[in-house]
Amino acid sequence: MDKILASSQKNHFLNSNPVFRYVHPSHPLRSTNPLFLTGVAFPSEYPASPETLVKLTVYDAKDKNQESVSKHSFLGSATFSVGDLLRAKDEQLTLSLRSSDGVCAAGTVVVSRLKMGEMEEVDVDHITTDIPSQKVNQMVVFYISLLSSCLSLTVFRNPVCKVYRFQTVDSKWMFVREQMEECTLSFSIPKQLLSLYIQEDMSRVQDLRELGDLSPHWDNLRKEVMTRYGGIISSYQETLAELDKITGHSFKPSCCKAQKSLEFIPINLHTQRMRVTCPKKTDAFYDIVTVGAPAAHFQGFKCGGLQRLLSRYEAEKKSTAYQCIYYSPEHTAKAQEVLSTMSLLQPLITSLADQLLQAAHEHSSPGLRDALKNLSDKTEQFVHTLKDELVKSALLALHAAQPGFGLPGHSPAASVTESTVVCNNVEGSQTMTGGEGGLLQPKHQDSIPHHKEYDEEEWDRVWANVAKCLNCVIAMVDKLQEEDSSKQESVPEQQLADVITSHNPGDWREQLCPLVTRLKECVMEVAEKAKRAMTFVLLQEAACSIPQGFLLQQRRDVVFSQALAALACGFVMRLYAGMQDKGFLRQLHLVGLVAQFESLLSTYSEEIGMLEDMEVGISDLQRVAFKITEAKTDELGDLQPLVCGRRDHFTVEVPLPQLVFQTLPEEIKEGKPLRVFPVLFNVGINEQQTIAERFGDISLQERINQKNFETLEAYYKSLSEKVPLECLPCFQTQTDIKELLETLGQNVVTKKRKNVEILWIAGTICRRLNGIRFTSCKSAKDRTSMSVTLEQCALLRDEHQLSKDFFVRALDCMRREGCRIENVQKNIKCRKYAFNMLQLMAFPKCYRPPEGTYGKVDS
Repeated sequence: MDKILASSQKNHFLNSNPVFRYVHPSHPLRSTNPLFLTGVAFPSEYPASPETLVKLTVYDAKDKNQESVSKHSFLGSATFSVGDLLRAKDEQLTLSLRSSDGVCAAGTVVVSRLKMGEMEEVDVDHITTDIPSQKVNQMVVFYISLLSSCLSLTVFRNPVCKVYRFQTVDSKWMFVREQMEECTLSFSIPKQLLSLYIQEDMSRVQDLRELGDLSPHWDNLRKEVMTRYGGIISSYQETLAELDKITGHSFKPSCCKAQKSLEFIPINLHTQRMRVTCPKKTDAFYDIVTVGAPAAHFQGFKCGGLQRLLSRYEAEKKSTAYQCIYYSPEHTAKAQEVLSTMSLLQPLITSLADQLLQAAHEHSSPGLRDALKNLSDKTEQFVHTLKDELVKSALLALHAAQPGFGLPGHSPAASVTESTVVCNNVEGSQTMTGGEGGLLQPKHQDSIPHHKEYDEEEWDRVWANVAKCLNCVIAMVDKLQEEDSSKQESVPEQQLADVITSHNPGDWREQLCPLVTRLKECVMEVAEKAKRAMTFVLLQEAACSIPQGFLLQQRRDVVFSQALAALACGFVMRLYAGMQDKGFLRQLHLVGLVAQFESLLSTYSEEIGMLEDMEVGISDLQRVAFKITEAKTDELGDLQPLVCGRRDHFTVEVPLPQLVFQTLPEEIKEGKPLRVFPVLFNVGINEQQTIAERFGDISLQERINQKNFETLEAYYKSLSEKVPLECLPCFQTQTDIKELLETLGQNVVTKKRKNVEILWIAGTICRRLNGIRFTSCKSAKDRTSMSVTLEQCALLRDEHQLSKDFFVRALDCMRREGCRIENVQKNIKCRKYAFNMLQLMAFPKCYRPPEGTYGKVDS
């Protein structure tokens, strides 16, 4: 992308809007020879041509705190065409600013062209249709680089760009470009999640209906639970309908954080990229995602946040479990896992059984072997899932909850003993002695009793019948293949073709069909029993928690929705940036990515509740996996990320165009789930944190930091075992990551007030590990802006030799004129950070904005 830069030759303060402001001598930023830059980009939807005219207008900004241009005094303007700029020497123009009547000169402006794109090294003119393989690779790289910009249009929009020029230690100049964008995933991910929540809860209601007749006590509990689910479904449907009415918006302003209809939407979600161009050095860029702390602002924090509420809820649930059976959170999670596994494996086994019959019909020995291997593997997995004491005990409990302790009737599984007769007659069979697939054999082998009371051994017999049926199928396949092989060996070679032609291809299918059908029936019945048992467990969990559990589930849904939208945004941004980095892609599929959330919330008053919400929401992201898919077309609509799954596990599918998809490693193209490892570090920096440190309790912050340090340390250990460290990005500051982790660990346990070094070191480690960086405060507007600008200037100092004399000036410039003050403007229609002088006295000095950029405002 081309960038037009304008610099003032008088005391003109220029920002990135095409409105230039004169700096009054009394302005705190005055200097003897100031130079300020502004950048104007031509977006793809409005391409520039040589005939395109650009008009620059300069205003006198004596009071820089005034927000509207109308309050400034007009100084002058200048007009030029893009063609004039391109034809000028060194692509630089010096223009005279003219007054409104075009007579008086008010100063000069220098305009130059700067290439900010990735494609400066590619000679497009030499790309032809008749080129060697290395040129093809260049062409693909060229296409991908170009496409990365196009891909960004699928989820990122409304860019705000700022351009600066700063001096390095060797008195040279670097160009720095900030770009901040909104993300369409702010709305699309929560809307998809709401649809999935509704679908899951409606399915749960249907499962409860299908439990069959229950005694009056249990039936009343079931009705009450179904009523509660109905209320959630109705509420979510209303919210989804409200969100569907919203068009054209890609972010939720901070002033709307407590709005009911927007509670699932993350607050002020934006991406920010800083790109640095230095002399004789490859461009570098640094990404960060900023978002308000994922929290249930509409529901409030009077009683605390999720972490505290969930702990209290579990204790209270045990004491109120007199009306139902208490199951621990681990048992509830196990029940949900079994349900998910059953829903996946049962139809898959049915499909594989049909494939086996098709291979038998085609008389294909290789096809038969492959289908049998897949069928055996999935059936073994199916049986292993069911071998859990929770399933057995839940079936007994469900049986006891039925009117009159109903007796089990005749079932397909009960007749499995008939199949064992067939198996025993098969030559060479190994009935129940561990056939192919390594199935663990059951303890009980007799058939299901038809006319005696249900006992705890029945479930063993039920799932054991699946193993019996599979072993019968295996034995029959072995027998058919052995017979076929012996026939071919006994026939002279010249007659082999006649034997194959005369063989009836339907024989194998006819002999296998009864056994395969019986296997499918047994699997279906077992799945149904397991489903009812696990639904009964979840009924107990829901019944014990009325109404508090349902309210907590809604709160957790809200917080997770905000967290997932932010994570998906960061993942997509990181993926688009790393598609040409083989080391990154290798790390992605072998280990996964660390997602480091930096929080600046205080551990005092309402922000304690926000942090408690955020901790659970970030932790719940462990239940998320990503998958890269090939888009059906290159249309923008087909490149939108999609969410599927249920509350215990969600998958975010990220489609890529065919040409890009084909360049990825095979493991990623095959759909391998890609993991993320979320970690959260919090250090409060405001005046409320001062109160908490002196008179309150900061144990929540200490526990979060210690726990997540251990997670980060474990991630690095796994990474270093599976991926060569050469795959990681190179930095000028070559401090060993292991050494950084040791320093972080020491800081985490050190009793030091407002120890922001924890955040700095954690952020550095994240970047060194190819991770995804997030920064949050309550609204991602004020404290977040201070953190992002500080991090950017620290990177310029440490990685690009920013002169020490320029550090504070660069920091103040970014905070006064950069993307973050534009973010404030977007949120509250005012260019002031929501701080007052008294508050800032409690801030660490490096987190304080420059004079004139803060004040009392509604945020």
